[in-house]
Amino acid sequence: MPYRFVSCFLLMLGYWLSPCIYSVQAQSNVSLAGAWQLRLDSTDSGLEKHYWVGMYTDQINLPGSLAQQGKGNPVTLDTPWTGDIVDSTYFVSDKYQTYRQGDIKVPFWLKPVKYYAGPVWYRRQVILPADWSKKRVVLNLERCHWETMVYVNGQFCGTRNSLVVPHQFDVSGYLKPGENTIAIRVDNRIKLHIGPNSHSIADHTQSNWNGIVGDISLEASNPVFFDDIKIYPNLKNQTIRIAMTVRQPRHEQFMGKLSLQVKNRGRKGGVLPVQQQEVSLPTESTSLTATYSIPDPALWDEFSPNLYQVVAQLTDAQGQHISEKEVSFGMREISTEGTRIVVNGRPVFLRGDVDCAAFPLTGYPPTSEAPWEKIMTTLKQYGLNHLRFHSWCPPDAAFRVADRLGLYLYVESPLWANQGSAVGTDGVIDTFIYQESDRILKQYGNHPSFCMMSYGNEPGGRNQHAFLGRWVDHFKQTDTRRLFTSGAGWPMLPENQFHIHSDARIQHWGEGLNSIINRLAPQTSYDWRDTIKSVKAPYVSHEIGQWCVYPNFNEMAKYTGVMKPTNFEIFKETLAANGMGDQAEAFLNASGRLQTLCYKADIEAALRTPGFGGFQLLGLHDFPGQGTALVGALNTFYEPKPYTNAREYRRFCNQTVLLARMDKLIYQNNQTLTAHLEIAHFGASELANQTVLWQLTDAKGAVKRSGHFTKDKIRIDNAQPVGTIEIPLSMIKSPQQLTLSVSLKGSDVSNQWDVWVYPAGIDPAAETGTVLITRSLTDDVIRRMQQGASVLLLPYGYVKEGKGAEVKIGFSSVFWNTSWTKGQAPHTLGLVCNPAHSLFASFPTESHSNFQWQDIVSHSQAVILDGFSTSLRPLIQPIDTWFENRRLALAFEGKVGKGKLIVCTVDLENELTKRPVARQLKYSLLRYMNSSKFNPNQELELAKVQSLFSEAKTVAYPTAEK
Repeated sequence: MPYRFVSCFLLMLGYWLSPCIYSVQAQSNVSLAGAWQLRLDSTDSGLEKHYWVGMYTDQINLPGSLAQQGKGNPVTLDTPWTGDIVDSTYFVSDKYQTYRQGDIKVPFWLKPVKYYAGPVWYRRQVILPADWSKKRVVLNLERCHWETMVYVNGQFCGTRNSLVVPHQFDVSGYLKPGENTIAIRVDNRIKLHIGPNSHSIADHTQSNWNGIVGDISLEASNPVFFDDIKIYPNLKNQTIRIAMTVRQPRHEQFMGKLSLQVKNRGRKGGVLPVQQQEVSLPTESTSLTATYSIPDPALWDEFSPNLYQVVAQLTDAQGQHISEKEVSFGMREISTEGTRIVVNGRPVFLRGDVDCAAFPLTGYPPTSEAPWEKIMTTLKQYGLNHLRFHSWCPPDAAFRVADRLGLYLYVESPLWANQGSAVGTDGVIDTFIYQESDRILKQYGNHPSFCMMSYGNEPGGRNQHAFLGRWVDHFKQTDTRRLFTSGAGWPMLPENQFHIHSDARIQHWGEGLNSIINRLAPQTSYDWRDTIKSVKAPYVSHEIGQWCVYPNFNEMAKYTGVMKPTNFEIFKETLAANGMGDQAEAFLNASGRLQTLCYKADIEAALRTPGFGGFQLLGLHDFPGQGTALVGALNTFYEPKPYTNAREYRRFCNQTVLLARMDKLIYQNNQTLTAHLEIAHFGASELANQTVLWQLTDAKGAVKRSGHFTKDKIRIDNAQPVGTIEIPLSMIKSPQQLTLSVSLKGSDVSNQWDVWVYPAGIDPAAETGTVLITRSLTDDVIRRMQQGASVLLLPYGYVKEGKGAEVKIGFSSVFWNTSWTKGQAPHTLGLVCNPAHSLFASFPTESHSNFQWQDIVSHSQAVILDGFSTSLRPLIQPIDTWFENRRLALAFEGKVGKGKLIVCTVDLENELTKRPVARQLKYSLLRYMNSSKFNPNQELELAKVQSLFSEAKTVAYPTAEK
């Protein structure tokens, strides 16, 4: 039997099949968009003074926010921000003094054009259609921030405080024929202590806005109506279960006909038969259940996001149309098998980004589809299939777009219950979590893209395990259409259907220079199998990356809306004040190349891990708050930055990725390059009879070695071995940067890694020549230099505090940002240099950091050159955190008297036999100093150079003077 109705209230008198449901008339709707009267209530006296009546002297257009229309107060030092400002130096430091005056500038997030926190009253008149007198009329406010109260014709109609769904009010009993007055009080102050940094409310990202956005309307319908419809796909049986709730006025009984029809939204003529059934509804709220067959259904997933639509219709005994509801859904099931997440029986690997509600043009989330289309299309272009909403839930438009594009969404209730808030307190916060979770599931639960859910982000509270364990159990039983976990980040509970945790990433909070990427020699062999070996459910790594890039000041002109980049203005001005304004673009591109390398390392480690569930990036795009976290390859407008692109990201972040496990990336030419090739494949189907091509090329593209492997079958899995490459490097006679490239023949699947080869027998001492090498500028060294000697000063370990010793330099870029992390190392964003400079003639490099620099910076100290002439440009220049913008150097050169000086604060003396990169740099440096090209034109003040360092205890000289 192709259909089945189950209800204790269903009168089964027979059934009919008809070809199609036709909508008799769309339910009436009156838009309330347009001009509204406005009254700010900064003293919060409006309730006492009855602001729903009386004089209003201002107006505003809705939908919209106060800030969008220049309403509110100027931002001052006393602005009551929503969100923690971890680094309070802005309020006391001399370096920010000028920015605290007049029209202030703030460095910790974007600055709104106006700011207001408190109640605001919005009022307008509306004339009802004449035939609405017996209708049920609902006032719909699609997205409000935060609490609303509604008065109709002076009568209080209720209050709502949801941050996740439309605020809806049944105003039927308060309306009258003709003109009516609607007054809405919106209060954007914190109404419940859900955590000050929750992205549903904080100024870090979307701003603490006041207003009403999206649909604002009155909707009239029959008093008998569908209150809710839930669709539960069953792929095995090729059916859906339709669970309906129908409401009607109390003490009335409806008798009529229920009709159901499913339409395939993607196939012409994909209309299935109508199922009809007579029904009797004896109570105010009646639950009905139906089963509907969908033969050979088109499934929904990331590859084929097929959509269906259910049309449910009620007609009365006379055949009059009573109520109709259309619901979109997809034939999609999600479950787990061991440590894998499975969609429709196929394993998936989540490649996700984290959305923290940053919308700088409006200061609030979009309710139309076009902005979400741009965001989600861009995510897929960069190889992602997943999006997490961090402590907030988007409007319906986001789900609709994700449904169409095939993106797996992970939604949170609007809490980051930490930093003074907590879960498991058995109070209003716990109740609010359940209320908001129920609202999310009811409002958005039919969207096939809505695949995962948690309470929120990184909870606090000593009883969090018990509370969240019960929360997960409750919703697993309530809604089987998605997976549930306790929270993003923690805790890992036995109740969780999957885990999101931060142990599996190459840099942790507080880890500083002890992280994998800063501590270990460059390699591509590590993974997280030890981290997850005892985990029984899928493990998704939490907020991986967080790798910063220098600000792109060209982006500032894009901030044409309510949020202004005064943080960027401060950073730009301090850079120029320290004599480096013309280096901004170089800093951006150099740090961006390092950022890309760091993200590649993070993502590939996840893809190398057998049985891994996936990752969530923080992030593909910038985060404008929490001190300014410029962690994206995209800006906050989801536009690419100039140093990378989607094509490059898809090499290492895609449904099919070729990988190489190499224990080292730095070689000597008496060694053998060894690379174990693997493939991670999570495509729509398995692959057969594939050929993997590989080649090793030099900087000019000349092929040094090449080959191929064949693979009969590539499963849907990762850590699948392809073959091992072994290349003796004795043919490399000079220092070279080589590239190992791999590709899947006949496809656009490819990947590559740089490796470096250095001559094994090189001896820097043989290149000393006339150069005087010293650790300290003694009187004797100074005398000889002034007489014309070339001096190489190697003061590693002797840089003074205040002169650079406090700068924690590491190989990786800055993690998140140095403001919010309270100065977590590293403080730098890689290096910038000129590869065409003669210093690097025997030391292959690009203009930015790559893995060969890891040993150099790990054995170095930065010096601060802020007191030197602005014309002095370092030979090797670390890029400082934008909060300081100090002019840093690892090497610089100049004239002293008749002599010439290079200062290099890299350790070029110790264990050089074990450090081929440092050995080669010293070799190249000495060759340069002994060449005619060593002719610096910058005069150095000896006293300023001496002021950088404490005096070394020992001084090294060349073995012979000439």
